[in-house]
Order: sequence, then C-alpha cells, then structure tokens
Amino acid sequence: MTLNVPVAGPEELLRFSFVQGDETIECVSSEPRRPAGRTAVLLHGAGTASTERLLPLAADLAAAGARTVALDFAGHGRSSGRLDRQSLEKRHAQAAELIRRFVDPDDELVLVGFSMSGQTVADLLGDLADRVTHLCLCAPAAYAADAWRVPFGDGFTELIRRPGSWRESEAFGAYAAFRGRSVLMVPGHDAVIPEGVTAGLREALRAREDLTEIVLHGASHQIGLALAQRGDTRRMLAALLAS
Repeated sequence: MTLNVPVAGPEELLRFSFVQGDETIECVSSEPRRPAGRTAVLLHGAGTASTERLLPLAADLAAAGARTVALDFAGHGRSSGRLDRQSLEKRHAQAAELIRRFVDPDDELVLVGFSMSGQTVADLLGDLADRVTHLCLCAPAAYAADAWRVPFGDGFTELIRRPGSWRESEAFGAYAAFRGRSVLMVPGHDAVIPEGVTAGLREALRAREDLTEIVLHGASHQIGLALAQRGDTRRMLAALLAS
C-alpha cells in the first residue's frame, strides 16, 4: 500500500549512556504510560545526523504505546568518538549493545532506520529476526558487504561510489526474509539514494506483501527533519508501528 502524504517540543525523555570500547554512547528513552511489551529502536543516519531530530517521533511512539530507545552513534551528536574512525560494523555493534543492555529480552522489537541505518537494521535482523515484528525504513541505504568493516575516513566513500556496488548488499536478502510488517518512507525525490536501491528494497520488503509505503512529497533525503516538522505524518507513522 502507498500513502502519498503532503509535506507540511518533544516530551521529556530520559537520557543515559553506556561505554563500548573507547567510546561513550549517549542514548535516550521514552516510556509509555503502561508497559506494552514492545520497544521501538530509532537509528539515525550518517553525516551530521543525530538522535535529536528523532525526539518528536520517539515521544509520539511512546504516546502510541511503544517504549522507545535511541542512540547517537559514535562520532555523532552527544556521543564521543571521531566519525572518520567509525564503520558500518561499529554502528551495528553499538545498536546491538543498546538493545542487549537496555531492552527487555522478552519485548517485541520495532526497528526504525534512517538513511545509512537502512543497512544497520538489516544487519540487526541477522541477530534478532525472531523478535522483530515491525520495520520502518526512511530513505534507506544499502551497501556492499565488503564496505562493512571499512572506516568511514579510510576509503569507504570511494568504495560505495563504485557504480552498482549496492547490488552486492546483503540487506536485500535480509528484508526479503523478514516475516513482519514493514513501512517504507521515502521523499518525493531523493538526491542521495540511487533509485535502484529504493526499488530493490521495496521489492524485497514486498516479498511478504505486508508493506506500507509513505511518500513525503516535497521532502528531501533528510526524512528525520521532515518528520520533526510534520506532526500529523509522525503520529500516523507512530500508530502504524505501535499497532
């Protein structure tokens, strides 16, 4: 199903952190009024992205009944670390550790990934597929497997810019095997993600035929920023993911 949505102070959240290796990873959580047995994990994108732009969505998810946790990946936001020393492998490890330490092992999981974290969500499915009931991918990326361990400041950009390198991503198989409900949110035009990536991920998610696609007309690749400004769309998304 495709929903065409015209483009149009988070509640107080609990901040906490954990140490992984040499880095301090800063996190937030938002609690629903009643325990629901479901936790949404919000994973921001690359570049200058951080959890701050996702706080309104975290609050709306909690209001819809899902406990919500999010982190600033190392080198982003409030977390320590140099961005050029990070990698897809390290992002996966940080997200997995957040879930291991701070999510009830009996909770169902909702994984929400923006941009680069489209790959991270796929990587997490390898460990957690039996617990994940919902996925939400917002302008998601996918990367070749040989880019996974490459530091962002040491050849990563050149590697992922090889024409068609994304076709070698393991994300497509991971999403095709997913057995839960999926939401794909994309801008009307994405100047960052190749159309082939979006089409391939859409096809993979449709393998189970339980996909809702939301198009934000007039929005850019920065879906997190768009959602922060569009309460109606955000609450609709929260309702889909908490149902």
